[in-house]
Amino acid sequence: MKLCVLGSGSKGNAVLLQSGNTRLLIDAGFGTRTIAKRLLSLGVDPRSIQAVVVTHEHTDHAKGAAAGAARWGWQIYATEGTRVATLSLGETSVKTLVANAPVIIGDAEIIPVAISHDASEPVAVVATDVTNGARAAIVYDLGIMTDTVQKAMERVEILVIESNHDGEMLRNGPYPASLKRRIAGNHGHLSNRAAAIAASRCAHTGLAHVVLAHLSEVNNTPSVATETMTRSLSRTSFRGSISAAPQDKPSRPVSASRSSAFASVQLSLGL
Repeated sequence: MKLCVLGSGSKGNAVLLQSGNTRLLIDAGFGTRTIAKRLLSLGVDPRSIQAVVVTHEHTDHAKGAAAGAARWGWQIYATEGTRVATLSLGETSVKTLVANAPVIIGDAEIIPVAISHDASEPVAVVATDVTNGARAAIVYDLGIMTDTVQKAMERVEILVIESNHDGEMLRNGPYPASLKRRIAGNHGHLSNRAAAIAASRCAHTGLAHVVLAHLSEVNNTPSVATETMTRSLSRTSFRGSISAAPQDKPSRPVSASRSSAFASVQLSLGL
């Protein structure tokens, strides 16, 4: 299993996941031109993407899903709440996700996990490579770490987790009080501290990579976020890598195996 965050933050989010011979996007929160450019920089043809899982309807997660489906033949998966709330999906074919119900997409098993966020039926995603059992979790845009989400993160090799803001920077920052309350509330975004606690609770020797996502450009910095996570994980059995996903370019690809390069995938004859 291989993973690369194509970009993460308030301007857009998308995660490329390769499981066996199957390529998926978790979210497509950029325009198709940006998505294509970032995929091609990794040697990945957009036509080789089989499906996109949309975690919720906010534009920074759903913007390019319908256009990508029309242009490159992607199949879209989303909860019913997300489908109804995402106006851009319109007449696009959407396969329905149900929380905690596994869906097989090629060589990947996808389990959507209900999360707490100010959206209609939002989910985190746990993916398992059916060819070798490797697992990855993509957990962002949630206000609190519930027991259900925490349990879903156990025994993954790759963890992409929101580390949105530093609590002190948010409190002392320029945002109006109402927005500060929204971000720090139960339906907002995880702080560095909350992310670090959650990651430490699911840390194990097989956890190879922790990728911090959805960092605020105003109330956080990559160094502050990674330092908070490093301090917390240093007290566990974790010995893997910690990195912060950038907003404006792809992150370093990570893998549950030795190679992080994205292997070639046979394009469907129908594309």
